[in-house]
Amino acid sequence: MNTQEQFKQAMAGCRDIFSKKLHDYGAAWRIMRPSSVTDQIFIKANRIRSLEVKGVSLVGEGIFPEFQAIVNYGIVGLIQLELGYAENEDINADMAMEYYDKYAQTALELMIRKNHDYDEAWRSMRVSSYTDLILMKLYRTKQIEGNGGETLISEGIDANYLDMINYSVFGLIKLTEGAEG
Repeated sequence: MNTQEQFKQAMAGCRDIFSKKLHDYGAAWRIMRPSSVTDQIFIKANRIRSLEVKGVSLVGEGIFPEFQAIVNYGIVGLIQLELGYAENEDINADMAMEYYDKYAQTALELMIRKNHDYDEAWRSMRVSSYTDLILMKLYRTKQIEGNGGETLISEGIDANYLDMINYSVFGLIKLTEGAEG
C-alpha cells in the first residue's frame, strides 16, 4: 500500500470516530475557542509522550487513539478558525462532516506535496519524534495565539494544525505497521 492509500485509510478511521462522536454529542465543540482546541490537542500529545516515556497506561487507552484524537481536534481547530467559535451548537451533523471532509482533503493534499519534497523521510523517523514535533508545533501555536494570531515570517495557526494532523496520521500508519515509539 502506498502512502496516499495508507493516509486515506488512517483518516477514514479518524472520520468514523468523529462521526460517531458527532452522533453522540452533536457539535458541542463549536463553543470552543481555538486556544482551547490547542490546549485539548496539547493534553493528547502530552499523554502520548507520557505513555512513550513510562511505557504503561493506567487508564487502559494507548497511543493510537490519542493520535486519532489529535487528528480530529486538529480538524475541529481548522473549522473553528474558519467559522469562529459559537455561543451554542450552530451546525448540524451533515454540515460538520462536510467541513471535516474539506479539511481532511486539505491535509491529504499538503501531505502529498510535502511527501514529494521530503521524499518520504517520515518513514525513517521514530513515532516518538512525531510526538515531539507535535508538541513543538503546539508551543509554536500557543506563541502565535499569544501574539493575537500575528506572525512576522512564520506560517499561521492553520498550518500548524495541518502539520499536527499529518504527523499524527504518520504515527497511526507506523503504529498500524507495528512500529515502536
